[in-house]
Amino acid sequence: MDRIPILKMGNLLLVSIQVDLHDQLALDLQDDLSERIVATGARGVLIDISALEIVDSFIGRMLSTIASLSRLLDAETVVVGMRPAVAITLVELGLYMPGVRTALTLEHGLALLGAEVRVSRSDEDEIDDAQGDREPDGLAGYAPVRAGPGGGEPATTGAASRGDGGRTGDR
Repeated sequence: MDRIPILKMGNLLLVSIQVDLHDQLALDLQDDLSERIVATGARGVLIDISALEIVDSFIGRMLSTIASLSRLLDAETVVVGMRPAVAITLVELGLYMPGVRTALTLEHGLALLGAEVRVSRSDEDEIDDAQGDREPDGLAGYAPVRAGPGGGEPATTGAASRGDGGRTGDR
């Protein structure tokens, strides 16, 4: 029988639904996730539904049930990647999903769960090259500090690095 893979990343469980989610598969996902939360001690569950074009009332209720089960098992759930058509359908159905937090992107969902999101240097180069915004060579190897736990010190530049607190002009 088909199962949706559940990946563990630190203290989070990640689920990416890439198939049509029929009723039995949704029930299996609910059972599998609750078992994995207990087995791993996961503190968060991130469910990516960006591949789903249709979410009916049953699937919407299942997402809500998964969030409720997770909360009872001391894990928070965030659903990411909801398409506008899916959101419109859920509103038209009058489906209220208490306890289901949502985010537009995977990165935002991870941030909601308190996961530190970092972009590697090579990823930034690829992004910059694709956009034509290449950094000057003087900044080669620079890795910006990301906010979050253990985020590091803010960078100092210009007058602030001279020790005069950023003041300019005559003294």
